[in-house]
Amino acid sequence: MDLNFVLKKPLVTEKSTSLNSQGGYIFQVDRHATKGEIKKAVERFFKVKVNRVRTINVAGKSRRALKTRKKIQQADWKKAMVFLKEGGKIDLFETGE
Repeated sequence: MDLNFVLKKPLVTEKSTSLNSQGGYIFQVDRHATKGEIKKAVERFFKVKVNRVRTINVAGKSRRALKTRKKIQQADWKKAMVFLKEGGKIDLFETGE
């Protein structure tokens, strides 16, 4: 798989920001990406060393459309928790100051 398409976006939640102090970051990744590909992509794009990668497949939610009352199924997706080696840091929010 092409490494340019492995990482989709960082997930910024309260839990993920609390992991940042421990060197952990959470990303939404391609559903077919392996742990090795995720590790290579993070190391390549953020210039850090990755210690461990944990992944989980997240089932898409089902919702009801307002007017037609039909069920709509959102797509399934994959989440990856990436833990960096000691001293590594990713600047997700860079300030211009």
